[in-house]
Amino acid sequence: MKPYRQLILLFTLGVLSLSLSAPAAPKQKVIFDCDLAGDVDDAYAVALLLTSPEFEVVGLVMDHGNTHKRAQVAGRLLYELGLERQIPIIVGRPTPGIVGQQTGIAGDSHQFIWASGFERVKPSSTTAAGFIIENLRRYPGEVILFTVGPVCNIQDVMRQDPEALKKAKRVICMFGSFQMGYGGPGTKPEAEWNVRADAEAGKALLASGAALTLAGLDTTTMVKLGEADRTRLLYRNSPLTDALCGLYTLWRFEDYSRPDPTLFDVVPVGMMLWPELFTTRKAHVRVTDDGLTMVEENKEPNCEIGVTVQKDELIRRTMDRYLKQNLMRQPTP
Repeated sequence: MKPYRQLILLFTLGVLSLSLSAPAAPKQKVIFDCDLAGDVDDAYAVALLLTSPEFEVVGLVMDHGNTHKRAQVAGRLLYELGLERQIPIIVGRPTPGIVGQQTGIAGDSHQFIWASGFERVKPSSTTAAGFIIENLRRYPGEVILFTVGPVCNIQDVMRQDPEALKKAKRVICMFGSFQMGYGGPGTKPEAEWNVRADAEAGKALLASGAALTLAGLDTTTMVKLGEADRTRLLYRNSPLTDALCGLYTLWRFEDYSRPDPTLFDVVPVGMMLWPELFTTRKAHVRVTDDGLTMVEENKEPNCEIGVTVQKDELIRRTMDRYLKQNLMRQPTP
């Protein structure tokens, strides 16, 4: 073999050896606080979370309303995907008297039917606030905390440890309405559900001193999953997509006038995965007693708010994750 060819071979083998021995990039630790089985967008958001190899899911925390039945839905979902031993489920404080409970069979969301009687996965015995505080202390500056429901659990965290949220790498929330309402561009801002459901908790969040990013209606209300994409999920016929289709059907059963689900809660996850699809700006946001989120331009910023979203590309990338995953329970030997 000629000398220069030997050099090329040695160089190639050296590069290959380095690439094989290089450690994998560390995964981003995340805690996901959600009101799964309320609106159906929580299920799509959890699905994106679970199909994203960039994340290490430290825990799924249930908030708002009937948190025990929300945990049952989370338990069945993780079980169907074979992830129940990897990801703990934490039950937040129930809030039976809070505004705007969605009702269905026996006063509950119809989506609860999907996991009715499912007892194979038991949630953690720790409290939601205790779990969040413990992990933020254990991994200071390393955990991204997502909140995509009313922030009842976050208020409990603040009451127990006012400094806890400052230990998060970032807190990313589906929260607020700044330049538009649920009707999209051209409409007036309004009291967004996650704020209105517990305005006092929302005030606590904004006063936390944490590194906050708020994905309000400005970046969420236009992100809808159309019929063509829902059909693709139906025909994918995997445990994850079957779960999404089943939960969607039960959600729509509550109100047939809403065929295209709005993926509100997918957006905060997308902001972390693909920041290039969004523009944001720093702002000072104040929560009013009736749940409005007012931007006060003359004050020091206390958060970052989403301004624009490339919604078609966000949906395309999200669908790519749903369709190309192969999460399933492995057969017992």
